[in-house]
Amino acid sequence: MPQPVDVDDLRERLLDAGYVADDGLATALACAVSLERAVLLEGDAGVGKTDAARALAAVHDAQLLRLQCYEGLDLASAAYDWNYGKQLLAIRAAEAAHERTPDLYADDFLIRRPLLAALGAPRERGIVLLIDEIDRADDEFEAFLLEFLSDFAISIPERGTIAARHRPIVVLTSNRTRDLHDALKRRCFYHWIAHPTISREIAILRMRVPEAPPALAADVARAAAALRERDLRKPPGIAESLDWTQTLQLLGADRLDHASFQRSLGAVLKYPEDIETARAAAEAIVAAVRADGVA
Repeated sequence: MPQPVDVDDLRERLLDAGYVADDGLATALACAVSLERAVLLEGDAGVGKTDAARALAAVHDAQLLRLQCYEGLDLASAAYDWNYGKQLLAIRAAEAAHERTPDLYADDFLIRRPLLAALGAPRERGIVLLIDEIDRADDEFEAFLLEFLSDFAISIPERGTIAARHRPIVVLTSNRTRDLHDALKRRCFYHWIAHPTISREIAILRMRVPEAPPALAADVARAAAALRERDLRKPPGIAESLDWTQTLQLLGADRLDHASFQRSLGAVLKYPEDIETARAAAEAIVAAVRADGVA
């Protein structure tokens, strides 16, 4: 029977690692680790999905292996490949010495990409495998992951099946640019990371940019929340809020005012139509932010 998990303890350890997790995320991560299941984190770009995996690796003093997904990703890039140049040299050396050709599929010729490398952890929980932006990969690669996530093993035709010595902690992220297959989701714990509440965003900004004036961090968090309520092509995430806070510092701002808001929008919005929308609403947003006071 699995041992009860201490969600509060994990949340505090994540905080020590520089990541502010809410109760839902801490619960999903704690249960996934305890039950040796993968966890799928979905959410808009910039809400902290990748950073959650980094913090989890820090909490467990584990090596972080990252597989960045993209269209056309194949096994040779994600799982394993053979060192054909080294194999050719071995054949030529054996021929020159009139010796028997060595086993060309031995470990010496095997290139371990992130998925296969994650199965060879030397100690329990020694690896956190981040499969980042799985929604960018093709259906074929997603299908391959079914075996990996079910058995934590990879079948290599020349070698047979290689299984994990100790199961890695696996974190998948998705920006939900497309729907993932139910078969993949069934193999994972699931958590949707929403944009943070204002109070949580203030805590994140205060932690990640400690030199920023508290009033400025509060202004940025409230302004980011106000921008997310607008009809924007790309609402700002936490990553943009951090950039915005640092940019305002560089501009010498202690609080967010109309002038600094207008000058710094390129740090937080990435499309010209979004910037125009924000400029049109600048006066109302800044007035509302300043009216709320200091956190």
